[in-house]
Amino acid sequence: MQRLDLRQLLQQKLSPQQIQFIKLLQIPTAELEMRIKEELEVNPALEEGNDEPADDLYGDTDNEEYGDSDDDYGKDDIDLNDYLNDDEISGYKMQGDRGGEDEDDREMPIAVASSLTDQLMDQLGFLDLDDKQHTIGMQLIGSIDNDGYIRRELSSISNDLAFSQNVDASEEEIEEVLHMIQTFDPAGIAARDLPECLLLQLHRRDQDEITILAERIIEDAFDEFTKKHYQKIQSKFGASDEALKKAVDLITKLNPKPGGAGAGMTRIQYIIPDFILTNNNGQLELSLNSRNAPDLRISRSYADMFDAYDKSDKKDKKLKETVAFVKQKLDAAKWFIDAIRQRQNTLLRTMEAIIKYQHEFFLEGDESLLRPMILKDIAEEIGMDISTVSRVANSKAVQTEFGIYPLKYFFSEGIATDSGEDASSREVKHILKEIIEGESKRKPLSDEKIEQILNEKGYNIARRTVAKYREQLNIPVARLRKEL
Repeated sequence: MQRLDLRQLLQQKLSPQQIQFIKLLQIPTAELEMRIKEELEVNPALEEGNDEPADDLYGDTDNEEYGDSDDDYGKDDIDLNDYLNDDEISGYKMQGDRGGEDEDDREMPIAVASSLTDQLMDQLGFLDLDDKQHTIGMQLIGSIDNDGYIRRELSSISNDLAFSQNVDASEEEIEEVLHMIQTFDPAGIAARDLPECLLLQLHRRDQDEITILAERIIEDAFDEFTKKHYQKIQSKFGASDEALKKAVDLITKLNPKPGGAGAGMTRIQYIIPDFILTNNNGQLELSLNSRNAPDLRISRSYADMFDAYDKSDKKDKKLKETVAFVKQKLDAAKWFIDAIRQRQNTLLRTMEAIIKYQHEFFLEGDESLLRPMILKDIAEEIGMDISTVSRVANSKAVQTEFGIYPLKYFFSEGIATDSGEDASSREVKHILKEIIEGESKRKPLSDEKIEQILNEKGYNIARRTVAKYREQLNIPVARLRKEL
């Protein structure tokens, strides 16, 4: 049976301008430069330059969240005054830019270096290999992961050579070439597991008593070594306390990841802060990074097209279609410039609220001065949604006199204290780290003991919270912190 119902629904939909603003808000400065270049390429009505007076395109703007929409967009009626006003098309200067800087400074700093693969290939070329061995060597080098290991089974590499290179190579032939590659720099490269990696490095050292003991520990007592059961190792090899200590120190100084983080990486991009915070005799001054965006303006030539249209026969269908296209591009350019402006207003308001909340930290740089602060605190301070603050905090960074910090660094939960106030979890982590750094390495403190110390200092914290914070600081359990 068919029924006809009448329902009233309330839905919230984002306008194209709001979507554009959200996307621009969450990207950092380095990506914003690329996004602006893309917009300049696809929209000829948008231009970059400051050769004209840099008046504000929209005059004074309030600090409300971006939400305006152009209801006239797409209609046939075209108000030429919207595009022929000299004040509107004269130019647009980015708010918060630091003027007077060299244009060359806009280039992103890039460190260029040869990749690990290239270095290994160069060393492979110095070996006296036949064609088959050279092919095996290239396959092995291509199988090295970012840490410098070959974790793929030799049987699988043999199959890869057969199917991709049409080379029939046995596991013995592959292992023969592998041993050659393991003599390359950096030491320990192309190992198949951690013990082999450490042994490859030890084999290159002078074979004195300590080195030989270190090799025996890795070969015959590696499990006990990882668990720091030093008494078992000592009784197993009959080593003296001094010799065991030197052997353990030698092993711990070896490189467990000879590939490092640069395998296959030829470009390293540095962090570019979105905000610059300076301390001028106790007065904190905030500005946006000068790279935040170039000067943008509406194209004068596109406005001239409307001037020509105004003097022409408006009944010409093709001309009217052309003007409609030009209007679309001009609207898009205005929307983009306004989204950039709103982005800057939101960034500045959010950062100013964070500075107000964490004022003592920004003056002193002392981590213990950080106050508990969550996204809701800043959202209520600036009158915006939590999701807006989250987009700013998750992708932006500020440069201070004490270093560059991501904004999310300043957000932390609160821990109750005996005084009735809340302490930042950052402060508690800082104190926890100091406690562990000051402990006796021969008898490290357990999580229960650290809990007692923190409670004595006035921080009401449970053992499981101590364990959570310790793991977040990448600090191992007490047994693994033990030293001879």
